[in-house]
This record gives sequence, structure tokens and C-alpha cells, in this order.
Amino acid sequence: MGKDAATLFILIAAMADIVENRDENTGGHIKRTARYVEIIAKTLKKQGKFPDVLTDRYISDMVVAAPLHDIGKIHVSDVILNKPGKLTEEEYQIMKSHAAAGRDLLNHTKQQLGDFEYLNLAVDMEAYHHEWWNGKGYPDGIKEEEIPICARIMAVADVFDALVSKRCYKKEMSLEKAYGIIREEKGTHFDPVVVDAFFAAVNEIEAILKEFDG
Repeated sequence: MGKDAATLFILIAAMADIVENRDENTGGHIKRTARYVEIIAKTLKKQGKFPDVLTDRYISDMVVAAPLHDIGKIHVSDVILNKPGKLTEEEYQIMKSHAAAGRDLLNHTKQQLGDFEYLNLAVDMEAYHHEWWNGKGYPDGIKEEEIPICARIMAVADVFDALVSKRCYKKEMSLEKAYGIIREEKGTHFDPVVVDAFFAAVNEIEAILKEFDG
């Protein structure tokens, strides 16, 4: 990343930190998920998966972009972000809107600041990390390889971190139970190849958890 791109990233990443600090549920979430994304992507590369996409540069840019994956939550009120109970259907729809809102925000940023590759990946990760492999996700209902690989990787990293983290509306889940959910949703929610890479790197994933606990 050149000097200008690095400076822009620092400014935009500061926005991501502001969003995370508003959300009492997600302390450390953007830092952990970026590390998980890197581990999963590097494991896929070692396995020879997606060789035309997962270059060293792509992975590096993806790790830089990962902290921006929830930046659209800046459009969601604190009341909804920090509600200690189940969201109403109306609140849930507002929460879901963060994916498209973040895509619009980052696309506008690209228009103003320039077309940097990590911003292109940030758009894809924000817009599509809630899409499902079977097409039942949001915001666009795309499926399988229609979903960019960076977003398919982020989907696993994001859900895993949410499951094992304490939130204002739930306790943290045990690793065993979280792993069970990831396995159960392989081929429906998640790309099966990405899930396999996640479990191939599970020791590294758990090391990140311990690092943040410490």
C-alpha cells in the first residue's frame, strides 16, 4: 500500500472504530475478524483454492479492508445497536439495512478519494458478508460464486466471532457449540470450501481468541 493509500486507510479505519465504539456488543470484533479473515484466506491459498483470486496482494488488501465490514452500522441508531433483548421485526429490518448503507457509503468514499483496491474489497465485504451460499441472505439474495470470495470468508469469520463473544443480548457460546453451528450451516449459509479451511486452521483461530482474552 502506497503512502497516500495508507493515509486514507487510517482515516477510514478511524470511522470503523467510531462505529464499533458505538456498539457495546462488539468490543474487539473488527480486530479479531480481520485476523480470522487473514488466517482463513492464507489457508485457502496453501490448499491451492481460488488461485486466480487469492494472490498475496489480494489477501493483504482484504485484511486491510476487513475492519470496514460493518461501517454501515453508522446509520443504525444506538437504541437498536445496544438493545438488550430481541429486536422487533421493524428493528431487525433497520439493522439489516447496514449492509446496503455501508456499500453506498464506501462507494461514495471511492468517488471522493480514488479507486483503491482495498476499498473495492471493502465494498464487497460490507455489502455481501450477510449473503448466504444458498441465496437466502441479504441484501441482494445472491448465491454461491456470485458472492465475492472475500465476503464468503468474512461471513464465516463474522458469524464465528459473534457466536463466541458476549453480547448485551446473549452470553458467549462455547467453542464446541459454535463449531457445531458452523458445520451445520456448511453448504447453506457458508461456502463449504471456506468452512473446510476454517477448520483446517482452527488452532490458529483459537490462538487469536486466547490472545484477546489475555
